[in-house]
Amino acid sequence: MADTGMADKGGAERDTPKTPAPPLPLNPAEMLAEVAELGRRISAGAKLFSDVRDADVQIATTPKDLVWSQDKVSLYRYRPLAESKGLPPVLIVYGLIGRYTMADLQEDRSLVRNLLNLGLDLYVVDWGNPGRADRYVTIDDYVDDYLAECVAFIGAAAGREKINLLGICEGGVFTTCYAALYPERVNAMVLTITPIDFHADTRETRAGHGFINVWTRSLSPEDVDRLIDAQGSLPGAFMGSVFSMMTPMRTMTKYNLDLLDALDDKKKFLNFLRMEKWIADRPDHPGEAAKQWLKDLYQDNKLVQSTFVLGGRTVDLKRIACPVLNVFAQDDHIIPPATSQALKDKIGTDDYTELGLPGGHVGVFVGGKAQKLLGSGIADWLGARG
Repeated sequence: MADTGMADKGGAERDTPKTPAPPLPLNPAEMLAEVAELGRRISAGAKLFSDVRDADVQIATTPKDLVWSQDKVSLYRYRPLAESKGLPPVLIVYGLIGRYTMADLQEDRSLVRNLLNLGLDLYVVDWGNPGRADRYVTIDDYVDDYLAECVAFIGAAAGREKINLLGICEGGVFTTCYAALYPERVNAMVLTITPIDFHADTRETRAGHGFINVWTRSLSPEDVDRLIDAQGSLPGAFMGSVFSMMTPMRTMTKYNLDLLDALDDKKKFLNFLRMEKWIADRPDHPGEAAKQWLKDLYQDNKLVQSTFVLGGRTVDLKRIACPVLNVFAQDDHIIPPATSQALKDKIGTDDYTELGLPGGHVGVFVGGKAQKLLGSGIADWLGARG
């Protein structure tokens, strides 16, 4: 009993909480100085806002010329900024959920300008603004018709049988399908942040990554049909809200903390506005194409299984015979790296290269560190396969 008493006493002593250190005394002078500094920054920010005009926050300003169009689709050729390297032309293909302007957001962080400065002959396809009249436009139409026509035009203009493709996100899925269906027309293909295995997110346990994959799989095919049929499309504003919910804290703080941080630097402030301008310009996704995107790819994962059918033909990844450079973002919460890297063992070429870059889904194109690697990495890789 005596031993037990000693143990209880020792335990009680160990459980006694320590008295917290007293808080540091507040310094009224420092508090007033911080308030004054905040007021100064807000005043400077208000002046910045009043002085800024639309012309100050233009995006996609690299000079280009319209060379072909059909329906709402336009093909542009960028004007050269350096002596040509004589390589096959490169066609940039963005997706339907966003705008290609992300690749040319600002002059000092522009993949487009970087590639032009390295002597590449560069084109870009603009899908336009699909409306209710485009309700029944499919991915078949985008790949077999519009994209095929763009490639044919560029090849004829350059006098080449094959060109290079640079696919971004959903646009990378389009170029992957095209390269499988028309391998004889593709010299080399660069994919950036492109999903191939839409279920590969289940092999990773990173919090917050693959939310769209999980959300889409939680829907029934009938849910998807009702979602699309109600509008005739997948509204851009709706997808914008989905992306915002993926990073709720970031969404809540960017208009106060992030914006406040940019008020002292006009360049940073204008770049903040350019990014917001790109985010706000999110087109609607044509109805039938959206159903294929959500059901055939996100839900049924047909692309990586080589069971995705376009124009009555199966997209067999083993038919991709061209060299492939697969670029992914190491911290991409929208397209987790594993969903892109799954391509490696599915294609029919041994000339396959992966390039993992720091940053997230958009950071690959606008992040300073990634920008130094992306343009030169693509140009050097294509140069070796010219």
